Amino acid sequence: MCAIAGILDLPFDSQILDKMLSTMLHRGPDGTGTYMEKQCCLLHSRLAIIDPEGGAQPMSLYWGSEEYVITYNGELYNTSELKSSLIALGHEFITHSDTEVVLHAYAQWKDACVDKLNGIFAFGVWEKRRKRLFLARDRVGVKPLFYTQVAGGLLFSSEIKTLLAYPNVPRELDAEGAAQILLLGPGRKPDSGVFRNILALMPGYCGYYEAGSVRVWQYWKLLDREHRDSFEETAECVRFLVTDAIQRQMVSDVPIGTFLSGGLDSSLITAICSGEMKKRGEVLDTFSVDYENNDRYFTPGKFQPNSDNSYIALMQEKLQSNHHWTVLNPDDLISEMENATIARDLPGMADVDFSLLAFCRKIRQNVKMALSGECADEIFGGYPWFRDPEVRDANGFPWAQNTSQRADFLHPDIKIDPVSFVNDQYMQTISQCDILPNTPAQEKRIKEMVNLNQIWFMQTLLDRKDRMSMACGLEVRVPFCDYRIAEYMYGVPWEYKDYKNKEKGLLRYAMEGILPEDVLWRKKSPYPKTFDPAYFDKVSLLLKELLKRNDAPIYALVNKNALEKLINSEFVWPWYGQLMKVPQTIAYMLQINFWLEHYKIRVV
Repeated sequence: MCAIAGILDLPFDSQILDKMLSTMLHRGPDGTGTYMEKQCCLLHSRLAIIDPEGGAQPMSLYWGSEEYVITYNGELYNTSELKSSLIALGHEFITHSDTEVVLHAYAQWKDACVDKLNGIFAFGVWEKRRKRLFLARDRVGVKPLFYTQVAGGLLFSSEIKTLLAYPNVPRELDAEGAAQILLLGPGRKPDSGVFRNILALMPGYCGYYEAGSVRVWQYWKLLDREHRDSFEETAECVRFLVTDAIQRQMVSDVPIGTFLSGGLDSSLITAICSGEMKKRGEVLDTFSVDYENNDRYFTPGKFQPNSDNSYIALMQEKLQSNHHWTVLNPDDLISEMENATIARDLPGMADVDFSLLAFCRKIRQNVKMALSGECADEIFGGYPWFRDPEVRDANGFPWAQNTSQRADFLHPDIKIDPVSFVNDQYMQTISQCDILPNTPAQEKRIKEMVNLNQIWFMQTLLDRKDRMSMACGLEVRVPFCDYRIAEYMYGVPWEYKDYKNKEKGLLRYAMEGILPEDVLWRKKSPYPKTFDPAYFDKVSLLLKELLKRNDAPIYALVNKNALEKLINSEFVWPWYGQLMKVPQTIAYMLQINFWLEHYKIRVV
């Protein structure tokens, strides 16, 4: 993986380029590259996973009467098939990097190339003669791409901090941005970078910048179709798709590992990877995270029914992997609060982000690339809100059933109606779902939930995994995000998905024989968090110190009275998702204040 950036129709010099590149080095510590001409400058910072010797960027290609230059972040999982097709059309290759394949694919098929790519990616291709830039982002949105138009030109980059490194890019937050932070956060609108006038190219979108104008369009979305496979045929197809996605994503010229939580998704990935590596005579590195004193303080709950450790031990014993534990304490989490905020360029998922950042630092000491189990829950219907009729059938985002509670925190000077703002985002997503006519009510609602989760909740988790891992120069791949799985599963009826009334029942049935039964059928448990009361005490103390300040920037967004009551609050619903309760919400507020201060944001 890498960092990419570009400057179009704007002035630049070595000082500007050095400043922008300095914000990219954590994503690509293995080398930098620059392409420059009068109207265009492309930047690249590389984390070398495939073809370390031959994959340097930006990469150029002369084809026909045009010169094409690419800056690319991602991994292509159908490289060999696509390369064979291009060779048959007369293309010649001098490296075995996937970057070169993507570049030739664009030269051959222009914007239609994205339909042929199976992978995770964000890239820009400059057409030198035509003076046109093509931008694209992968279907599911694993890799980020932000852009802004300033002074008649365009800037784009993997992360917001790189845009802000260009001179005079406004660091502003308007009412809508404030509403995103407090009413949707740590989620954000799919096309927004939250900062005023900073946009995100949405997953499954591509477009052109030409003559000062940006035009983008959607090239992929979930399309409904009649499902004609029997249950057994569906399970067989799921087993093939999941296994194939994992095996394809093992491709690497550097050592790899897997995240192992002891849950269904990470355990499946780990078991398949371990089996493939044993065929080569190699042992897989596996990684788990835990917290000091969780054996003493862990309390089962609706969203986190049991601890992971015994299941991790089962997997490690079965696979005989080279296993690594990272054990964190409350001070470790607090120490990453500011780092995690900078990594995301936004307030994030509090200690869920902090712990992942610390965990990734440890993993990076051993491997450069790892596979992780994100997004199976969105695709296979694993979250509680898929199966709880009260939450599932209610209007609104099911992971944040708390708009009135959140509205209490909104400063009265922020002139926006909280209920209307949230409902508008929700209804816009619902209205765009592709669902066959005459679909039964429950099936229709499940498909709406799949779209809501994929477009909103999943993006927050993918942002988290990308930013925390890449802050450490660690590439993380997510096989369940293979678009073929998402496309196929969208049409599968809920009766199949909910086999035995069990979350992800179809996936469990389809993958029988790969995992120990206790792991295969264990109840879902989310990413682990600390239950140590010392963490609550520490973030509460930090909030009390913040409240002593009269000049804290958070007061421009947040009602101070609501902030003062937060420490003694009790939430009916978590602030966001399953894990953000009062301690995490306190940490989120601390992140907001640090973010406003560190980025010198002006509230307008």
